[in-house]
Amino acid sequence: MKKIELSAEELEMMNYNDIAHVILENVSTKMRITDLFKEVGNILGMDEGTYETHIADFFELLSTDKRFIMLEDGFWDLKIKHNKGMESFDEEDDSEEDIIIEEDESGSDDEIFDDSMKASDDDVDDDDLSDLVIVDDIEDDSN
Repeated sequence: MKKIELSAEELEMMNYNDIAHVILENVSTKMRITDLFKEVGNILGMDEGTYETHIADFFELLSTDKRFIMLEDGFWDLKIKHNKGMESFDEEDDSEEDIIIEEDESGSDDEIFDDSMKASDDDVDDDDLSDLVIVDDIEDDSN
């Protein structure tokens, strides 16, 4: 792996997942979370005790950061590296959906909606606010 050099100012502005993002951008392979966090720790000059106490926090950060994807066998990578094949798949789905919509539009509305989708009497109220009462809390005690 090539050496990643970040200035003290850059490191000060970055959290663990930002540094992990830089690391994964600079490597061509996916990494296990333990190895990835060790690299983050090496860049930050983290000791073993800090590593052990913050590995769970690191996992939570990666899990909630949409830039990362968890792969099989505990490996992690950048999601953008794995979306390339999915773009053409999504386009195929869109074109099939268009065909289905065009077919559905040829029928009448009665055929599309069944009785379970019609509004019931409970769903339709003429005035939901008719039972509300306005209370004025401000009283003039100067009299």
